[in-house]
Amino acid sequence: MTDQKHASEKAMSGPRFGQARPENSDPIASLSRLIRYLGEHRFGLILVIVLVVTSTALSLIGPWLQGVAIDEFIMNRDPAGLVWITVVLALTYVGMTLSFAGFARMMAAIAQRVMYRLRRELFEHMQELSLEFHDGQPTGELMSRLTNDVDAVDQLLSQNITSLLRNLFSIVGLVGFMVVLDWRLTLAAMAPVPLIFLVMRYIGRKAPPLFGTYQKDVGALNALAEETLAGQRVAIAFDRQAESTDAFVNINRAVRSAGTEAYAMTSVLMPVMFGIGNLGIATVAGIGAWLALTGGGVTVGLIATFISYSRQVARPLSQLGNTYTATLSALAGAERIFQILDRRPSVVNAADAIEIPEITGHVQFDEVDFAYRTGPPILKNVAFEAQPGDMIGLVGPTGAGKTTMISILARFYDIQQGSVRVDDLDVRSVTKDSLREQLGVVLQDTFLFSETVRDNIRYGRLDATDEEIQEAAQLANAHRFIQTLPNGYDTVLSEGAANLSLGQRQLIAIARAALASPRILILDEATSSVDTRTEAAIQQALLRLMKGRTSFVIAHRLSTVRDADQILVVDAGEVVESGTHDELVEADGTYARLYTSQFKGQDVM
Repeated sequence: MTDQKHASEKAMSGPRFGQARPENSDPIASLSRLIRYLGEHRFGLILVIVLVVTSTALSLIGPWLQGVAIDEFIMNRDPAGLVWITVVLALTYVGMTLSFAGFARMMAAIAQRVMYRLRRELFEHMQELSLEFHDGQPTGELMSRLTNDVDAVDQLLSQNITSLLRNLFSIVGLVGFMVVLDWRLTLAAMAPVPLIFLVMRYIGRKAPPLFGTYQKDVGALNALAEETLAGQRVAIAFDRQAESTDAFVNINRAVRSAGTEAYAMTSVLMPVMFGIGNLGIATVAGIGAWLALTGGGVTVGLIATFISYSRQVARPLSQLGNTYTATLSALAGAERIFQILDRRPSVVNAADAIEIPEITGHVQFDEVDFAYRTGPPILKNVAFEAQPGDMIGLVGPTGAGKTTMISILARFYDIQQGSVRVDDLDVRSVTKDSLREQLGVVLQDTFLFSETVRDNIRYGRLDATDEEIQEAAQLANAHRFIQTLPNGYDTVLSEGAANLSLGQRQLIAIARAALASPRILILDEATSSVDTRTEAAIQQALLRLMKGRTSFVIAHRLSTVRDADQILVVDAGEVVESGTHDELVEADGTYARLYTSQFKGQDVM
């Protein structure tokens, strides 16, 4: 099965895809947390409410003035009074427009401040979460939470809340004004309203889990798209674009289905509200006409005023339907955001953790057992000691646990049993940052940022000068090829550093580690992506770099670790052999067989 096929199956499996209801779904709790964010801008919110009340009050006065104009000036043929009230009416609507624009702009500004903080907190928290979390989360899924879900909340705060406030104040004000004018016509206008609350209650119970499923499926779609596009070279090389498209279509179909179900449930709300509002208008017209004809004290102007008010009530009622739908969708996004913010890192500093001083590089593993949270044991009873300045080689088959060992040394994960000590200090007793600042890492899968070559090397030490960057590049034998790039050290790398060869990326990563000047150096298959001649060239540089530093070197090419002070042979999570190259060859065990098979036909001794 191809890489792309695996990607599609991965994206379509697991709890994030097709789940009927988000775990611990609680839209009210999410709304409450968003309100707390808004509470930090209480003075701005007070101004928003004042402007909303002003806009609503002025919108209520307009229809009343129209009724007065009909009864007092048009019916009595008073042109002067009609001119006067027309001017007042115009000023009323100008004031209403200005206050409406004012609170909309103010609310948008508040919303952007809240969204700035929410995006920052979400991104910072993702940075703080342990590798255990990131190992189980597709990048596209996290991107969906950082963009799609945040955008949904942005719309809620910048638009929906504004609409909700204005519509609620409008309805309350309109009903109050109508009661003052005539309670009988008010009852006629409001008689159908209880139907609205019954519909909203039903939809409010059914819609949130549907929107939760929709947001999850969108996240799965983004995850597959991100993974597929990142591996497009593989898809093209194996002619698997059709399979990639099929996988995308399958998840896209699920997104369509979930979206259709969610929005079909809520789409009926607006027409129902609009219809109920119009039913109220018809009721007012009928009862008002009957009261006017039977001497009930109702004038034509009052009926016109009530019809105008009833239309005004119908409008915010129908808009509330739209707002309610958008709010349910946004709260599903907010819930997914808070699910991330509520995740706690699995690797944290102890309450009494200390800043580790500059280390010599003495490392001890003492009967270490480790397993990922939901998996089988990865390391079993691992024990060894590295003296300051030692070069430790780690060899063994893929999946034996070599990378896990150095990940534990850097405290990317916490062990279940035993201890890992650096200069006689348990790594769990010191702060993570102070430990990792003294480690230099060159990973097997080199990652370079879409920045200049200079900035990628400077990532090892942000305060490094240009001269120090060039010295590090020369040490890694990267300086010569960097000078041949279009803009030398100022060449901007494309996404994934696709404009560099694998070997060139590896050399820049080695230069980055050299610039950090670490006390402990970790090389995880550091020369696996370079040709034999390049490997030989950088071995001399690495030997200079490792001098005086404790170094851990993982390699499939055993020539890389032939000069190591100690070689650990790892198999199935256990150190099955240890010693120098000569000792292990003489022992004629696992290492000797690996070495002989790799250099068969050569003088291996």
